[in-house]
Amino acid sequence: MGRLARTDGLSGTQREILATVRDFVDKEVLPVAGDLDRADAYPDALVAGLRDLGVFGLMIPEEYGGLGESLLTYALVVEELSRGWMSLSGIVNTHFIVAYMVRQHGTAEQRARHLPRMAAGGLRGAFSMSEPGCGSDVAAIRTRAVRDGDEYVIDGQKMWLTNGGSSSLVAVLVKTDEGHASVHRNMTTFLVEKEPGFGEVAPGLTIPGKIQKMGYKGVDTTELLFDGFRIPAGQILGGAPGAGFYQMMDGVEVGRVNVAARACGVALRALELAVGYARRRETFGRPITEHQAVRFRLAEMATKVEAAHQMTVMAARVKDSGDRNDLEAGMAKYLASEYCKEVVEDAFRIHGGYAYSTEYEIERLYRDAPMLLIGEGTADIQKMIISDRVLKEYG
Repeated sequence: MGRLARTDGLSGTQREILATVRDFVDKEVLPVAGDLDRADAYPDALVAGLRDLGVFGLMIPEEYGGLGESLLTYALVVEELSRGWMSLSGIVNTHFIVAYMVRQHGTAEQRARHLPRMAAGGLRGAFSMSEPGCGSDVAAIRTRAVRDGDEYVIDGQKMWLTNGGSSSLVAVLVKTDEGHASVHRNMTTFLVEKEPGFGEVAPGLTIPGKIQKMGYKGVDTTELLFDGFRIPAGQILGGAPGAGFYQMMDGVEVGRVNVAARACGVALRALELAVGYARRRETFGRPITEHQAVRFRLAEMATKVEAAHQMTVMAARVKDSGDRNDLEAGMAKYLASEYCKEVVEDAFRIHGGYAYSTEYEIERLYRDAPMLLIGEGTADIQKMIISDRVLKEYG
């Protein structure tokens, strides 16, 4: 491991976890990531390996069978996984967000029912806010749940559901009529249990199939169609309607740290590839590392990798302290995703024509990086969040 992207103050347990994950990435992920990406194949064997390592229960408390680790530990694990293949971290991310939401906001019964199975990796999570007609404008969702006795009936269409097919527990944000003037207090999160797969996975609930994407392969991204889907009122997250928007935003805060960590991992891998290629490649009779233009490009890339990593670490530590971290998470997600795109593009340029070949790993990174610009909120959304907090802090 090089000098960049180090994290000070880690415990022995944290260092051991990261060393184990890095070894897994080097030996199990990197050798097969290219083939899996080209086949757009779900990485069953790698997921089984993550389950054996305890990654699915990393932040779930020990009393429920998890490792009880911090958000910082999780972010650093995500960084390592993304260095190998970003899609692998995507498989873990939505699971992690749902487990976090159940831990923070679920009833005692919901925690006891779901968290032990989630820690073991047998029950895998996904979460759903977006719809075809709205992305970052969460208040504009149209999927609605209407109470009918001890049940609710859900109708509507959700979009961009990561792990929609492979998951068995989905946290879904819908509108309910609670009589409040604020639209945000008329939203409710349901914990929807379903069978993994595609087609009608439960009566009134259909997963049509995978959405084809230019990158971020392997992990399934889907729609979620509700047509008279009935669900018990007891499956409202936290037990009471009307708190869904705030529960989801809490989950998104930790999700943004996750996306920032993914960007750090992808950027670090791009730098590794660029340095390795630049040392091997010769032009005009000498290695291209001796050309000032290439050296300057590598210097800028390394600086961006380090800055993004340290900001992501800060955002995770603020959340771990118990403080609100929407400002820090927004900054980390914005900076890391933008820098990732720039670092990957610079690595692409250093590779020259070979970067355009699917035989070279940088081609995959070039397709994966753009997803980070929009996942968990676009750069413009992050700027709105950051400016709102800055205006309040310095008002």
